[in-house]
Amino acid sequence: MDIDVLGALAVRENGISITPTAPKPRQVLALLALHADQVVPVSALIEELWAGEPPRSARTTLQTYVLQLRALIATALEQDPGAQGAPAGAAGGRTAKDVLVTLPGGYLLNSNGGTSDVREFDRLAGTGYRAMDAGDFPGAARLLREALGLWSGPAFADVQGGVQLDMETRRLEETRLCALDQRIEADLRLGRHRELLAELTVLASRYRTHENLHGQFMLALHRSGRRGEALDVYQRLRGMLVRELGLEPSAALRRLQRSILMAGPESLAEATDAGGERLVRV
Repeated sequence: MDIDVLGALAVRENGISITPTAPKPRQVLALLALHADQVVPVSALIEELWAGEPPRSARTTLQTYVLQLRALIATALEQDPGAQGAPAGAAGGRTAKDVLVTLPGGYLLNSNGGTSDVREFDRLAGTGYRAMDAGDFPGAARLLREALGLWSGPAFADVQGGVQLDMETRRLEETRLCALDQRIEADLRLGRHRELLAELTVLASRYRTHENLHGQFMLALHRSGRRGEALDVYQRLRGMLVRELGLEPSAALRRLQRSILMAGPESLAEATDAGGERLVRV
């Protein structure tokens, strides 16, 4: 089974889509796919579908959605050339119930060793973070860029999410932003400040109170000989933080501003304190 959730939802068994078009079965599959090979409790699925106000028939309706998903899975399994002579709905001895498994308290989507873009993202990002810690900035930039390349849009972009999926979408977006922050930091360490300017212009506009991204934008501008624009970025961010959150920029970002006024640091790390304070506020 191949699972993609970092963008539009796409789940394929045997190369054939098993993604339903109906909204609620789609929600069920999305949550199962994100947690593939793990039991998803019935309670979590019901909360996702009915947001704390389930009908009396909630469990029966959920079972109906599961049966609809199994029907799609069975159709996909029947296309396996290895299923010649196997029972109807089976591939290599597997049935739809082996793929979408009922277990005590919940359901499990068995990926059978297939691909998952979330798992691959986590693997690549984790390896990239370790490369950063080891000072291997070319390796970190490459790995984190590869990890971020797995995203084709917001997670579950075409799924009408409920409580659980909305929470997972926010969590996944935070992991993406962390990887993005570290990839930009690696690129800055490699002297790629000019190449980053266009990207950081867009990011600073999109994430108007994200201090790390603004700090990186300031540094890239300053290193590109655009000191005045770097200081303007700080002033715009400060105005936004005060106006929207009632907060002043962090001490680390204020130090970066002072450093630029005094001819500037050579890396963003020099704008952190001895405890390694990061420039993050979202």
